Amino acid sequence: MKTVQELTEELKQKKEAALLGGGQDKIKVQHEKGLLTARERIEKLADQGSFMELGMLNTSDVSGQEHKSYGDGLIAGIGKVNGRPAVIEAGDKTVFAGTEGNVHIRKSRSIHEFAVKNGLPMFFLNEGGGLRMPDGMGSDGISDKLFPREMLTHHRQVPTMSAILGDSFGGPTWMAVGSDFVTQLQGTCMAIAGPRMLELANGQKLTPDELGGVDMHNKHTGQIDNNGSTEDECIDQLKTFFSYMPQNSNERPSVRLSNDDPYRSVDEVLNILPPKSNRVYDMKKIIKEIVDDGIFFEMQSKFGKALITAFAHLNGQSVGIIASQPNQFAGAPGPQECQKATEFICLCDSYHIPLIFLHDTPGFRISSEAEKAKMPTKIMVWNQALALATVPKISVVIRKSIGAAYGNMNGPGMGGDLVVAWPSAEINFTGPEVGINVVFGRELARAEDPKEMRQQLLNHWSFDSSPYKAAAKHLIDDVIEPRDTRKFLCQSLEFLLTSKREKSDRLLATWPTGI
Repeated sequence: MKTVQELTEELKQKKEAALLGGGQDKIKVQHEKGLLTARERIEKLADQGSFMELGMLNTSDVSGQEHKSYGDGLIAGIGKVNGRPAVIEAGDKTVFAGTEGNVHIRKSRSIHEFAVKNGLPMFFLNEGGGLRMPDGMGSDGISDKLFPREMLTHHRQVPTMSAILGDSFGGPTWMAVGSDFVTQLQGTCMAIAGPRMLELANGQKLTPDELGGVDMHNKHTGQIDNNGSTEDECIDQLKTFFSYMPQNSNERPSVRLSNDDPYRSVDEVLNILPPKSNRVYDMKKIIKEIVDDGIFFEMQSKFGKALITAFAHLNGQSVGIIASQPNQFAGAPGPQECQKATEFICLCDSYHIPLIFLHDTPGFRISSEAEKAKMPTKIMVWNQALALATVPKISVVIRKSIGAAYGNMNGPGMGGDLVVAWPSAEINFTGPEVGINVVFGRELARAEDPKEMRQQLLNHWSFDSSPYKAAAKHLIDDVIEPRDTRKFLCQSLEFLLTSKREKSDRLLATWPTGI
């Protein structure tokens, strides 16, 4: 019989072997590609010395593979990220290319259940080749392994954050697109299956970048929220996003300490907004003036560029900002912007994050391409999400807010708590120029002095579009001085973030990720 000392030494040797995953040669290959191993990635994410691994001695359940399959392609455990406890998973490319075997899947499901039960956020550091063959072959192999079952009914109970740090197919892709936040390392691919499988299936030849690279997802799919040129950059983005999130859906995000006066005047916004209503400007400059310390974190900056979605703090409170971007398509939302807004509203509503809307839009983009992309449906889906959101919603009409877009940007009648406007606001069914051309086109063509008649009509219609008419009939709550915008928003949050609102139903928590 072995002594305790001998058994302890045996355990030590097993764990030393487990730390090498698929072996030193496989680790060398990973490094030669310029990529980190799963454990190195966890060291970058977790606070030093805080990670407690679970399942280190797991191996493949295929006989004879035990010595080269420690962890079965998945490193998982509990650690602290910026001082906050969280569950962390990382695909281990050194073990069967990070593919998912029976033990791998069992461990992933178990750690997910642990996270939800204890209200712990989840981080996924993804790289891997999907379901492992031959484990998934046959009717018995595929039956319960196709999708991460635990994510299908997750219902945003805890924040989930993914980084695609190496080529990811199958399971890692499902996990990422089901997460609350996704960043992708440049040069990697995220897709259902890899280029080789695609070529074998239908003869189509694509490079990994063409199939599922950063540009594909930034410009066309919107399936990533950010991207980075290095693994460090991607991991830092995970931490930044996490700083705006609560631990779980039963809590509000914590208040961030700042010396930035919540009531300070934002005089610079007067210099940012052009005097002429047809001139473009960068709405991000106004956001920077309004939020705490000028810091905000933008989501999907390269997708649906006519709309800004970003997290920031106001008087220490985490807020979600949905703002028109006039320097892109004049701030007119198209299909991508609708998708982007809907997803962001669902995210904020699920985690008790108030929504701030900043309007400057001439209305929705209309075109044959937009109709092909189901623009009416996307507009109404955005509307439905807005109507179901129970978090505080505050709107500021900065310049134009025209047509149906006025409603989708949380105009009156859409359940907003407060709607105010700057004196520069123009609110109408359509812009004066367009309206005059449609309604008075024939009269203008017959007029003795069309230019004079047009100017008279413009003066009248511009008056009708001013915020004072809406304010007089209490269709908006107030017209505010631009320099008081930060004070108004911070004050409003003081009154709206009540305990009753915190306990409101999270009606959008079950909304599917992506539309």
